[in-house]
Amino acid sequence: MGLTLSIAFTHIRWRLRQTMVGVVGVATGVGFAIMMASLMEGSQKDFVAQLVDGLPHITVSDERRAPPVQPATSVYTDAYIHNLVTKDRRPGIKNPLSVMHMVEENLSGAIAPSVRANVLVRQAGRDVGAIMLGVDPLREARVSNIATKMVEGELSNLNRASNAIVIGGRMALRLGLRVGNTLPISASNGRSIAATVVGIYRTGVAQIDDTTIYSLTRTAQILAGQSALINEFHLKLADAMTAREVAQRIEADTGYKSVSWQEAHEDLLNAFQIRNFIMYAVVGAILLVASFGTYNIISTITHEKTRDIAIMKSLGLKRNLVRRIFVIEALIIGLIGMVAGFLLGYAMTRALALVEFRSPFGDATSLPVVYDVKHYALAGGIALLASFIAAWLPASKASGVNPVEIIRGAS
Repeated sequence: MGLTLSIAFTHIRWRLRQTMVGVVGVATGVGFAIMMASLMEGSQKDFVAQLVDGLPHITVSDERRAPPVQPATSVYTDAYIHNLVTKDRRPGIKNPLSVMHMVEENLSGAIAPSVRANVLVRQAGRDVGAIMLGVDPLREARVSNIATKMVEGELSNLNRASNAIVIGGRMALRLGLRVGNTLPISASNGRSIAATVVGIYRTGVAQIDDTTIYSLTRTAQILAGQSALINEFHLKLADAMTAREVAQRIEADTGYKSVSWQEAHEDLLNAFQIRNFIMYAVVGAILLVASFGTYNIISTITHEKTRDIAIMKSLGLKRNLVRRIFVIEALIIGLIGMVAGFLLGYAMTRALALVEFRSPFGDATSLPVVYDVKHYALAGGIALLASFIAAWLPASKASGVNPVEIIRGAS
């Protein structure tokens, strides 16, 4: 093994310029692969984090996934009832305090009751549809980040004025509203109130900032015409990734529809899986291109060292030993390039993290990146594998030459 390494290092030092070109090629491929993986995974995690933090992990509503089973259907197996007009039911969760305490007993997290109502906002002769969420400011702050996203006023200001509301920054910009303005809000049942804007929030999620109005629970109940109405529970879990299982358990216990954040954004999460496949395909392509540089270096060294190969074989070196020499050369180049690529990838990732973008709807934000050992291990492993494959073919060809023909042709 010592002779093999000695010959391999001699070849690498003798063609130093070509060796450096190969090292730079591998380092560039590894560095850009790490940077791309860090940026793409970072942007994905940042988006999911905003999604998870901006919304409750689980929403329990007064809806049911299927209509109630008719008595005749449960008694007679051959009975089938269709096109039945069901009796009007009083909206809201029955015995909401009892249901909330039952859920809270087995919950590792927080729960907050709320009232959801579809309303119409009239401003300057324009009618704008919106969603009003009647909440308890103290409890709501435990299940969502709305209290930390206030840009004007505070969520607790809902307790300081009659029919107070907090609106999103996009809605305020679209309707020309400011803190202190009063505007009429009406519900589908004909009830209306004159609401006062006491705060403006900005979550960064356009759909929320443009359509959602927060008020006290009693304000939404007045619009709905029910003094004790609670039609939603918002839950925040200690571990957001368990939301799907917890939602299924709550729905089985209460019968009310429970939607986890994974279910609510299932199409988006599926799109992320496709995006991850594309990311790894791009990273693999970058490393594959870099491996061609290694292949070119080893092929050139092999061609130029044909006479040396003939001499080594005539001295008794076996074919496997000659092949091993050139494979080791490629792995050394790949290993040096891999280490240099790690440094390059980390430096470029750090540089990207310092880039800031300013939005008219929010504060300056930096590019989200992720520092993960997995990216380095993946890029380094592929680089070494590509270097090995790139060296195997020319090394096999070099080890199979006939030393007599080469020496005779060179004389």
